[in-house]
Amino acid sequence: MATPDLEKIIERLNELERKGTIGPYAIGGAFAFVFYAEPFETRDLDVFADLPTSQGGLVLLDKLYADLASLGYMPEGDAVLIEGFPVQILPETTPLLQEAVAQAESISVGKQRTRVFSAEHAVAIALQTNRAKDKLRIQHLLETGREPLNQGQLDAILQRHGLVQRWRDFLEASRG
Repeated sequence: MATPDLEKIIERLNELERKGTIGPYAIGGAFAFVFYAEPFETRDLDVFADLPTSQGGLVLLDKLYADLASLGYMPEGDAVLIEGFPVQILPETTPLLQEAVAQAESISVGKQRTRVFSAEHAVAIALQTNRAKDKLRIQHLLETGREPLNQGQLDAILQRHGLVQRWRDFLEASRG
């Protein structure tokens, strides 16, 4: 898979936010882990954003897809190819995701500013989804992270979102 032009992708996401097509957003998923640990390959970029909804609560994607199409970016599977790389623009469907976006870290990618989930939020979300690949990402972060997790911050997040036991179970399994 080609290396994404992350700066150009972020430039496009920032344009969508400025136009009001999407609300505040943050990079999550595997890329969030890549910002804090040794790089690894991932097949897409997960972007979590405040997206417009209908009165019934359905996420409305028509304006998003129309704006992306006007820029020459078309859907492919469950993503949109932006600068040739699959980008999933996902709604903040849980309180944990909403918090992760609201408290995301501001970073520079080239000349572009963007936000990325904190390492602690990335871990909590991976625990919440609880897939095998998410557990591997947590382990990878613990082994290769540039800085240790802020344990106090992680504990507070886990407590707020009912994930303390899942963290304990993860740590026990990883020692085993």
